[in-house]
Amino acid sequence: MRDRHIHVAADSQLLKAIYKRVSQEVVANKFAFMRIIAAKFVVYFLLTLLAYLALYRIANPIGFVGCFMGYGFIALLFAFNFSHDFSHHTIFKSRPLNHICFVAIYTLVGAHAEAWKLRHVNSHHYAPNVEGYDSDLKISKLIRVVPGSKHYWFHAYQHLYAPLAYTAYSLFWIFIKDFVILFSDDGYAVKKNFKYYLSFVLQKLIYTSLLLALPLLFSVQPWYIVMFGFLMMHLSQSLFLLFTFFMTHHVEETQYPKADAQGYINASWLMNQIRSSNDMHPFSKTANFILGGFNNHIAHHLFPHYHHVYYPQISKILYEMLHEKGIKPNSTSYWGGIQSHLRLLRKMGAAR
Repeated sequence: MRDRHIHVAADSQLLKAIYKRVSQEVVANKFAFMRIIAAKFVVYFLLTLLAYLALYRIANPIGFVGCFMGYGFIALLFAFNFSHDFSHHTIFKSRPLNHICFVAIYTLVGAHAEAWKLRHVNSHHYAPNVEGYDSDLKISKLIRVVPGSKHYWFHAYQHLYAPLAYTAYSLFWIFIKDFVILFSDDGYAVKKNFKYYLSFVLQKLIYTSLLLALPLLFSVQPWYIVMFGFLMMHLSQSLFLLFTFFMTHHVEETQYPKADAQGYINASWLMNQIRSSNDMHPFSKTANFILGGFNNHIAHHLFPHYHHVYYPQISKILYEMLHEKGIKPNSTSYWGGIQSHLRLLRKMGAAR
C-alpha cells in the first residue's frame, strides 16, 4: 500500500538520522542476545508453569482463586515478552519458526493469534490513532477517546465506569470478538482457508481445555470454584491488559491525526508514530523486563524490527535527538499513565 502520510522534508531527514545513529550505536551481539532471551524465557515459562500446576495442588478455595488470577497475570506478561516480538520476527531468522512460537505462546491467553497479528502489524503499526486505518480504534461505543467521534450521553460518566467495563474485555475478545472476525469480511486480505480455520479451532480448544476442562476434571475444587476462579482471572487480567494497552496510545497528550476524503493523513509517518504513542519509564531495564517493551512504545513503533531488549538504549538515543529538535515525546509513569488515561476519558466524555 502506498504511504498516505504527508511528506515533510525535515521529518524525513530526522528519521534517516535516527535510523543511522541507532544502526551505528545499537550493535547486536548474537550470543549475548540469545543468552538474555533464553534466561528470560526460563523465568517466564517456569513462573507460568508453576502457577498453572498449583491449580491442581491447592486445596484452599481462596488460594486456588488467587493462583488462577496469578496465572492469568503471568501468562499475559509471558505473551507481552515473547509473542509480541515473535509477531514482528525479531527473535529467530526463520519467519515460520517465529510464527509457530508466536501462536503457541499467544494461545495461553486465549485470543486468536493470526487475527490479532494481522491487525497489529498491518493496521495499527502503519497509522496509529488514525480513524479508518488503525483497527485498534474500533472500540466499543461505551468508550470515546477520538476527538470528533460520536458523543453519547453516557460518555459523561465513562471515566467512572471504564475500569468496570474493562474487566469484561478478555472474555468478550476470546468468546465473541474472535468469532465475529472469523465469520465476517472485515476488509483484510487474508485467505481464510482450511489451515486458518483449523488453527483457530485448535487454539480455542487448547485454551478451553487447559483453563476450564482440565481444572474442572482434575483439580480438588468443586466446579463452581473453578468457574469463579476462571472468571476472576479474566476480570483482573483484562483490567491490567486494557490499562496497559490504552496507556500506550490514549493519554492526555497523545494525538489523533486525521485523514482527508482522499485518505491522506495530515501528519508525516514519523510524527504520527511519535505524537500518537506514549512511553512509561522508557529508560528502565526493570520496566522493560516486566512489560516486554510495551513501556518503550515510541521506540517500538519506530523500530519494530528490533527486539525489545534494545529499547532502553534506543530510547536514550531517540529522546536525545528529538529534544535537540524541540520535540517532546509523550512519557508518563505507569500509575501516571492510568491517571492520564482516566482524565482523557473525562475530557472526551464532556466534549461534544
